[in-house]
Amino acid sequence: MKRVSFSVRYSDELAHPIHRRMMAGHPVSRMELLMWGPMSSVTTLSWFDADREAVADALDAVESVVSTHLVSGDGGTYAFVGQSEYELGGPVLELVARSRVVFVPPVVFRDTGRVTFEAVGQSDRLGAFYDDLADTLDAAIEEVHEFSRWSSPTDVTDRQRAALEAAVAVGYYEVPRTGTVEDVAAELDCAASTAGELLRRAESSVLTAFAGDV
Repeated sequence: MKRVSFSVRYSDELAHPIHRRMMAGHPVSRMELLMWGPMSSVTTLSWFDADREAVADALDAVESVVSTHLVSGDGGTYAFVGQSEYELGGPVLELVARSRVVFVPPVVFRDTGRVTFEAVGQSDRLGAFYDDLADTLDAAIEEVHEFSRWSSPTDVTDRQRAALEAAVAVGYYEVPRTGTVEDVAAELDCAASTAGELLRRAESSVLTAFAGDV
């Protein structure tokens, strides 16, 4: 089986209301959808890179929200949200419903309009899903890996490895910490949000492999 990273851009009419607000300059610039419930009972857990007040304001854009519980953490806010419906465009929900692959969290929404996510399945089914996806949205394949029940250090891409090396060089992992994500971004010549994501993905792969070996 394969694990494939996809990148898409939603048109305005298909985008989620929160994502539309993010793209319009809302204080929330990144949302990570961590857990989601079945179609008939929409309960989600997400993380936002903003304080609780900003997240509450962003959630006001979602008419289907019936309950929320916000918890500060990890430099942002976690949100448990109950909704009567997902509020993504119908063609997107239909695409997901008929797909024959499994989606792996998180789904990352950015204020640039870009969304990234991973799916796992057999090559032919992933290929069919991508064809369907590209017919509906502006889509691209970013990475392809063999799937296993544990990640391994070999899953760290060259770019992620460069981010880890830069983080070590600037003192990001020193105790106490002497470098910042912004310093890593400067070393890589990229945005701080990009550097932060590279580090999180690399750390996830390495630490998951370590935990699996313990």
